[in-house]
Amino acid sequence: MTPLVSRLSRLWAIMRKPRAAVGSGHRKQAASQEGRQKHAKNNSQAKPSACDGMIPECPGAPAGLARQPEEVVLQASVSSYHLFRDVAEVTAFRGSLLSWYDQAKRDLPWRRRAEDEVDLDRRAYAVWVSEVMLQQTQVATVINYYTGWMQKWPTLQDLASASLEEVNQLWAGLGYYSRGRRLQEGARKATGVVDGNVARVLCRVRAIGADPSSTLVSQQLWGLAQQLVDPARPGDFNQAAMELGATVCTPQRPLCSQCPVESLCRARQRVEREQLLASRSLLGSPDVEECAPNTGQCHLCLPPSEPWDQTLGVVNFPRKASRKPPREESSATCVLEQPGALGAQILLVQRPNSGLLAGLWEFPSVTWEPSEQLQRKALLQELQRWAGPLQATRLRHLGEVVHTFSHIKLTYQVYGLALEGQTPVTTVPPGARWLTQEEFHTAAVSTAMKKVFRVYQGQQPGTCTGSKRSQVSSPCSRKKPRMGQQVLDNFFRSHISTDAHSLNSAAQ
Repeated sequence: MTPLVSRLSRLWAIMRKPRAAVGSGHRKQAASQEGRQKHAKNNSQAKPSACDGMIPECPGAPAGLARQPEEVVLQASVSSYHLFRDVAEVTAFRGSLLSWYDQAKRDLPWRRRAEDEVDLDRRAYAVWVSEVMLQQTQVATVINYYTGWMQKWPTLQDLASASLEEVNQLWAGLGYYSRGRRLQEGARKATGVVDGNVARVLCRVRAIGADPSSTLVSQQLWGLAQQLVDPARPGDFNQAAMELGATVCTPQRPLCSQCPVESLCRARQRVEREQLLASRSLLGSPDVEECAPNTGQCHLCLPPSEPWDQTLGVVNFPRKASRKPPREESSATCVLEQPGALGAQILLVQRPNSGLLAGLWEFPSVTWEPSEQLQRKALLQELQRWAGPLQATRLRHLGEVVHTFSHIKLTYQVYGLALEGQTPVTTVPPGARWLTQEEFHTAAVSTAMKKVFRVYQGQQPGTCTGSKRSQVSSPCSRKKPRMGQQVLDNFFRSHISTDAHSLNSAAQ
């Protein structure tokens, strides 16, 4: 193992530390975030070792998994039914999966790079980047981002010398922005695979119905992954397991007839057993092995609150904990524009270095206020903090953008203000800058801000293109407010001009 591969293995565990503050939307990543270090090694040569029922050494696995006997890993509440107990069965699983992978694997840029790269350190880095990008993101989306990333930073050293601003700029639009930041941090410090696809495959092969993000299930999946990995082709094996989950053993409508390990799949065996019982074609119970814990409820089986659903088939495994709906928040944001030597300029400010969309740039924004009068006042004060005295009468409400992040449904009320007939603002405080429209489209801004700017430009009012999770509307496209709301709006509207004049006078 080269020094870099070893460092990447340790780093992978660091990057996947729990993020409780992010919210429940990320709980589904828990299983995938416990490690991918064998895949980061991708085809690096390892010395073969015999499968003797012991769990191999796993640098990035949860504490307590390194070289523990099977009897120690298994707790009293876990049945051996969910394990691979036969060396022949493990060997058959490896052989069937790798044979299938050699014939059916997709042609992906990171695989081509790994096959052509002789330097194991560069190979490990290339695969590491791809695996981070592929977390919670589809392959089709990742390809262009990956190609651009590797062209800009082909080595770990190149990435280490990059700035966070450059990383955010290239990552813009890919989502889950902390991944790019952690890649860059990891390059400056610089782990077996259990991502979402692998977790699903293992849960079905061993009929594990409990939530894979739980600590107990996660540990068992790590143990299974380390027991199964082919010591002669660890990188290929782990990619094969992920490929199987991505293309055959999919979350919905899996292609069981095309699965190379169908004969070893206990979820499939359970389906056949339930079908036989339902058809009453046999007297008594069919001769199919099932979980029979010695005492108590097995913590790896389907939870009692969610019994077997005949309509789901193998999709019964695994059952994930129900997600809480994203919390709803509202914000007001303003596109402030002024004329410039190279065309119109717009003002952007940088978000804090931690939290949602950390370090990205956005239009000046404030928390939503209960009345339009208060909202305009707060937004104008925020704008003046960055750009100096402004005329409140020019502040126009343009529409709204609804964008759903993993744990937050955020509604942006979009305003616009054009500075005309006054001296352009040439100096701004740290954390703000003026950009041309061309510079905006290549800057480190979120997809939500691009939606906001689209409303400002008025190119596609009342429509939504691109992300299915964003909605764009203009005032004319929204339903007419109820009578009571109209009365309130008319009341505040009659006071806006008076308040705006006094606020502008105070600002000057």
